[in-house]
Amino acid sequence: MSIILKAEKRDPQQKLDPNFYIPAILYGNNVENSNLYLKKPDFDKVWDKAGESNLIDLKFNESDTKVLIKDVQYHPIKHIPIHVDFYQVNMKKEINTEIPLEFVGESKAVKELGGLLMKYTDSVEVKCLPGDLIDHIDVDVSSLETFEDSIHIKDLNLPKSMELLEDPEEIVVNVIPPKTDDEIAKEEEEEKIEAEKAQEIIDEKKDEKDEEQEKSDDNEEKKDEEK
Repeated sequence: MSIILKAEKRDPQQKLDPNFYIPAILYGNNVENSNLYLKKPDFDKVWDKAGESNLIDLKFNESDTKVLIKDVQYHPIKHIPIHVDFYQVNMKKEINTEIPLEFVGESKAVKELGGLLMKYTDSVEVKCLPGDLIDHIDVDVSSLETFEDSIHIKDLNLPKSMELLEDPEEIVVNVIPPKTDDEIAKEEEEEKIEAEKAQEIIDEKKDEKDEEQEKSDDNEEKKDEEK
């Protein structure tokens, strides 16, 4: 099922209400850059569904263009999208992209041994034709039965149409043993020492500032006496 997003042409100087519209740019193979704008609710729905690894049918000026979301810029405080980059793909040319990982199943080493599930990456880079893109790759952690077990990049179940661009020996996920009481106590002691050192630095800076203020006050008093 195709993912459709409507856009409108935009003058580069055009001001938009950020509560309702998002400026965007379209670029890609053998196409002229186009300034666009999108309705914010429409983009939010498509962004949630497509991410950066699904093709989108971008409709504007009575045309239908296959694109990927290449970049989304966010407001530093409000954390809402303020600009979007779309990349027009060539359906006959392979592209490099990131495919998200979804961790499924339950690890025996976590459930029965009390271990901690450690995820070292949440996506993998692949090469494929745009038409072969998929939403995500499942990573079944039920195979992790002991603390010695791990799932590597090479263990992922990728479609044959995709070429993996990551180190196949890189660990994706494993389970580490729970911390002992001694380890927890040691970490707490180290944190306490670091906090004390930080407080000492703050106190030293405060003392220096107080001394500078005293000197400044003395100088002002001397000037007043000379007058």
